[in-house]
This record gives sequence, structure tokens and C-alpha cells, in this order.
Amino acid sequence: MIQFVKLTALTCCHTIAYMPSHTTLLKYLTECNLGSRRKLADAIREGRVQVNGSIAENFKQAIDPAKDHITFDNQPVNRIETTVCLMLNKPAGVITTTSDEIHRKTVLDLIPEQYSSLRLYPVGRLDKDSTGLLLLTNDGQLTYQLTHPKFEHEKEYLVAIKGSLKHSEKQKLQKGIDLSDGKTYPTVIRTLRNRYPFNYSITIHEGRKRQIKRMFEELGHPIFALRRIRMGKLRLGNLKEGEVRELSIAEIDSLL
Repeated sequence: MIQFVKLTALTCCHTIAYMPSHTTLLKYLTECNLGSRRKLADAIREGRVQVNGSIAENFKQAIDPAKDHITFDNQPVNRIETTVCLMLNKPAGVITTTSDEIHRKTVLDLIPEQYSSLRLYPVGRLDKDSTGLLLLTNDGQLTYQLTHPKFEHEKEYLVAIKGSLKHSEKQKLQKGIDLSDGKTYPTVIRTLRNRYPFNYSITIHEGRKRQIKRMFEELGHPIFALRRIRMGKLRLGNLKEGEVRELSIAEIDSLL
């Protein structure tokens, strides 16, 4: 069941299926995304972590997350047995990753504070300059079903190019384009009216790196704006750029 999670305690996103019965204290706290390994080790040394009411002995102390009661700065550290799936309208200039070595803005920087302790990961990718519908979840099975090619989930994008496609070029896109990593699957392409700056819609079933941009570049039409508006039956709708909302159970079911 998909639920809104109120963070009345420090939380860890591992389900029973993923959490080992025994682990070390530092590994557990790190997996709960409560800080860097170094900072958490310092916190343990400073006596800020307790196990079953007693100050933790050391960061290698063995614990059983299913049985032991652990606190960090007097706040309980709990597992979450529910999953969360968020829809983000990704703005341009934001990186689709959980961290960046050169400190560029990532999609996790846009997530509301109440979700900050959950180990959310993007479902698939959008290029830095691409915008639109991006899902983030802590459900590995959901991510697998939405990204593996064998499930053939439709993804619809709005495309902005200079000029217009010839009829023969539209046919090539529809039948498949020969790229360096193989021929693309057939697509659906439509001409748009009154959707400035976008003049085409394209629907694909694949998710190769920079696929749509490469397809149009192969025809001599570089894309200067790209926005994803649909995954399966799930539509971006009126969600504003940079905003996030949680998916309902019905929306998750429609995806699967």
C-alpha cells in the first residue's frame, strides 16, 4: 500500500525482504541515509547512538534491525515497510542522479523535506537539458518493471526542432532509425499545433541513452527542447516545473 510517510522518527526505507537479519550498527545507520559514514561513526563515538537504551559500544557493534531498538540523538531509527513513488516535473539544468561529484543540482535537491530520509532513486533518466515527467521511488521491483525493455512501457515526448520534418523523414522515424547501437523500434509521431515551442510528439517503447535526440540528429534536425509528458497511462498533467507529488495507488496500478 502506497502511503504518505510522516517523519515522526528517523526512518530507513529497507523492507523486510531487503534488510538482513544481522548487520553492523554503522552499516545500518548508513543504509538508513542518516548521514555520511564518517559523520555517523563520529556520532557513535560521541555517544549519540543508543541500542536498546544503552550507549552504542562501537560502530562495528552487531545488531538485529528487526529486534533491536536504535536511537540517534534520542530519535528512534525505524524501518519503513511501505514504498513511496513520486512524480517530478524535472526542470532543465538538473541532473538525473542521486549525487554529483562536481556539485551540480540533482533531482534529489527538488524533493520535499518530508521525503529526505527515504532512499529514493530516479526511474530511468532524463538528460540535463530535458524536462518533464520523472518518477522517483524506493521500490526496486517497480523500477525494474518500468525500465526493463521487455515490459515495453510507452513514453511520450514533446519535441522542438527548427523547421519541419519531411514526409519521408516522419516515415523513417515511424519505422525505425539506424543508430550506432542498432535500429530503433517503430515509433508514433504526430505534428503538433499551438504547443509552442514544441512542434512534434513522439512515442517510444525503448530507453536508450539520448535516444530521441540521436534519432532526430540522424535526420539532420537537432532538438533544442525535449519534454516527457507520459509514461504508460500516467500523464504529467498540470504539475509545474520543479514540483513534486506522490502517486496514488490507482496510478501505480495503471503503471503496472
